[in-house]
Amino acid sequence: MHPTHIPLRVTTGAFILNSGISKLGADEGTQQFLQGTAASTYPVFEDMRPATFTSILAWSEIAVGAALLVPKVPAHVAGAALTGFGASLLGVYLRTPSMTLDDGIRPSQEGTAVAKDVWLVGAGLTLTTQGLIARAAAGAKQAKKNAKAVRKNARAASKDLRKEVGKKAAKNAAKAKALAS
Repeated sequence: MHPTHIPLRVTTGAFILNSGISKLGADEGTQQFLQGTAASTYPVFEDMRPATFTSILAWSEIAVGAALLVPKVPAHVAGAALTGFGASLLGVYLRTPSMTLDDGIRPSQEGTAVAKDVWLVGAGLTLTTQGLIARAAAGAKQAKKNAKAVRKNARAASKDLRKEVGKKAAKNAAKAKALAS
């Protein structure tokens, strides 16, 4: 984990992890609200039982939070998970008319709590792009190192070949001289 990612990953990861853990014990009313809100935006959830939906949501949040908190998870992976999670929340926000004002963008009183999740998308995209750029730079550095090793080995092989050719030429010249006399 790059040191500059620590504050971003710890704050977002802890918040999302806590949110997921809290949903594990959600009461029936909360489960119905969460499933109903998601189903109104994403029809795939319409026929899902509220308890099942809430459990899936809770464990998904726990997984995203843990990915952000575990240093071994690469930045581009944790960032992609955070971006996907944040984008799904923004989808609910943008597709629920009561969450926005008449312009469809600015948050209403009801939508303010979800509109703030745009920061999750920004944080996720930051981690993803920085992680991918770092991987590309590391790959380019390794490729340069490999090319240098190949050039070095090629020079050594060429030198060995010249020595071997020189020895054979000298040997053949000696044979020719012996035959000539």
